[in-house]
Amino acid sequence: MTDHPRIPLAGVIGSPVAHSRSPALHGHWLRSYGIQGFYIPMDVAAHNLETVLRTLPKAGFVGCNVTIPHKEAALKIADVVSDRAALIGAANTLIFLPDGRIHADNTDGYGFIANLRQNAPAWDPGAGPAAVIGAGGAARAVVASLLEAGVPELRIANRTRARAETLRSEFGARLVVYDWGQAGNMLDGAATVVNTSSLGMVGKPDFRIPLDALSPKAVVTDIVYTPLRTPLLEQAEALGCTVVDGLGMLLHQAVPGFERWFGLRPDVTDSLRNAVLGA
Repeated sequence: MTDHPRIPLAGVIGSPVAHSRSPALHGHWLRSYGIQGFYIPMDVAAHNLETVLRTLPKAGFVGCNVTIPHKEAALKIADVVSDRAALIGAANTLIFLPDGRIHADNTDGYGFIANLRQNAPAWDPGAGPAAVIGAGGAARAVVASLLEAGVPELRIANRTRARAETLRSEFGARLVVYDWGQAGNMLDGAATVVNTSSLGMVGKPDFRIPLDALSPKAVVTDIVYTPLRTPLLEQAEALGCTVVDGLGMLLHQAVPGFERWFGLRPDVTDSLRNAVLGA
């Protein structure tokens, strides 16, 4: 009789989750590196989330990703929370420890910065103010990572100003809040511009913030990747800006989790990008 090592299992939990490209992403890495393991999508209702998370380690799961609408709830359920997950107030990556405890992390900010550094190598966070559009859950990770990277000032505008004010109260004086109607003005002199809202996404309202004040020296990125070339990126590129699409953020945020679960740090390559785009 031969002893076989336990095959590591991971996955992504959300509701809905069928649209997730994470199974194609991690599946590509598992095949490319010849790792015996599996990554599956799991549609879990909110009222079942804790029961499922507590059960998965017993079934051989080493961890999982968490997506909408469970990121905040997963953080509260976790037994151990990383500093960056606590700062952001949400978890997207869970590691199941050998003793069954749940460790929560948030790698969205890491993925955001890694995407910029890979696809805009000359990007300098200290070159000038950053302008962030939107103040939802995704914005929290972007704001935290930009401040950590060293932007001297972070301007932010959100349709509901109170949400932007909340971020300012939590992240400090480097944040400057602009009224939604003045969002175009905050682009004046900005070296980095980020859209964290759903504006311009397939099935969502159009992106209509005027870009008249945008400098051609700015680096502009959109965390939306459906479509890959959003209206913001197309307009910014036409003005001469360096633009970075949002798919790379998805790819890079997956790296730390895969490494913890399967024991190998994967590379973000063109073949990975193509595999995820084809999913």
